[in-house]
Amino acid sequence: MTDKLIDDMRLALDKKEVTSGELFNEAILKAKKYQNDYNSFVTILDKKEEVQSETILSGIPYALKDNISTKGLLTTASSNILKDYIPLYDATVYEKLKKAGAVLMGKTVLDELAMGGTGTTGHTGIVRNPWNKERMIGGSSAGSAAAVALGIVPFAIGSDTGDSIRKPAGYGGVVGYKPTYGRVSRYGLFAFASSLDHVGVFARSVRDVSYVMDIIKGHDDKDMTSLPDDNIKYSDVLDRDIRGKKLFYIKEALENYSGSTEFEEIINNFKDTLEKCKKLGIEVEEVSFRKDLLEAMYPSYMCISCAEATSNNSNLTGIPFGTRIEGKNVDDIMMKTRTNGFSELIKRRFVLGSYILQKENQDKLFLNAGRVRRLIVNEMNKLFETYDGLIMPNAPSIAPFFDDASDRLSDEYLILGNHLVIGNFGGYPSITIPSGFVKGMPVSINITGRVKEDDFVLNMANKIEEVLGYKGQVSTNE
Repeated sequence: MTDKLIDDMRLALDKKEVTSGELFNEAILKAKKYQNDYNSFVTILDKKEEVQSETILSGIPYALKDNISTKGLLTTASSNILKDYIPLYDATVYEKLKKAGAVLMGKTVLDELAMGGTGTTGHTGIVRNPWNKERMIGGSSAGSAAAVALGIVPFAIGSDTGDSIRKPAGYGGVVGYKPTYGRVSRYGLFAFASSLDHVGVFARSVRDVSYVMDIIKGHDDKDMTSLPDDNIKYSDVLDRDIRGKKLFYIKEALENYSGSTEFEEIINNFKDTLEKCKKLGIEVEEVSFRKDLLEAMYPSYMCISCAEATSNNSNLTGIPFGTRIEGKNVDDIMMKTRTNGFSELIKRRFVLGSYILQKENQDKLFLNAGRVRRLIVNEMNKLFETYDGLIMPNAPSIAPFFDDASDRLSDEYLILGNHLVIGNFGGYPSITIPSGFVKGMPVSINITGRVKEDDFVLNMANKIEEVLGYKGQVSTNE
């Protein structure tokens, strides 16, 4: 039953064909069954929370990324330095879901401290793709994506700083939504890069994403960057007419750098999707975007995110909380704790961040990266004066094999492989939905809209999802 959509589960609960306890137990059994093969979870709960509510999510199990604070419940951010950390407070998103009656069944694995896009750096091991165990699911919200793709839960919460919800959603054949920056409170989310971080949702349909967003969005006094609620019930606007709406795609991002047949199949899938969009009455046009700015996306993202991460994680010293390795003095304790507590990837990013933030480097690196970000956002905002949204293939490849996975910059697919970060640079609402299969693996498209137009992006995605025909799919792992 947990592999069904939320409407089906709600109906079964209301008809008393199933109880919330039975759904919880089913999710737990599935999680344990798949854990050895896929490693979705850091923590699988053994006791159901008892909260009475009358929302659409009441009694329905879900999973939460393990960088989101849960009072009294282990929250590790998949890092050895926090492997025993138990928070003293709840994140706002968890608080809202609990109040709505949604039932937490587990905390999911991520790339360590949410830094990385492979799902391979968590302290409990790698997360495998439910469609093919030899391939990665992507990251950093790897476990949340896998849990939904496996049918363990109907939805899961993740975080997205560069593409950390949308990329694994695409590789896993599920829906992944990053809302407008500030639409969902970040209070209780372990900060990676504060100007880029978003809390978002995985589900198996756009409608299910909208149900969750209706619960978790809104202003939070504990998060000064949170937006006032737009007072729109997203689940009520999904069927609005979209005829006459205009989408664009970026010509330079679709250039084939290597002659890969896989890339060609993904582009053909994208073109088929565009034809279906046109039949819905949507206008779709190709536009040209400054290539120098597109090629500067990844290095600019790395400068900004590494610098902000170095600052945000400077408290992970073993002194106030977290795992501590004893030393001769305070400096020795911090040195040993951080050296042994972080993976090589994290240490590399912290070294980069420290270098970028040095006084003599700030202008040419950190501030210049911010200037590039602003130029990209300005170009996007100009396009949004003419067009309602951006539509693109979600990624230039299917989920890579583990031997091919890397967090390093590649010369191949330079632009298409990194374009999702535009959504974080501008704080735009951005959604990934499945659009088909290539070589037996799911592929997806991504739609990005104007800031604060979450209702439009979800409406557009729902209409396109209806004609694509991949709503509600779970992996064929068996």
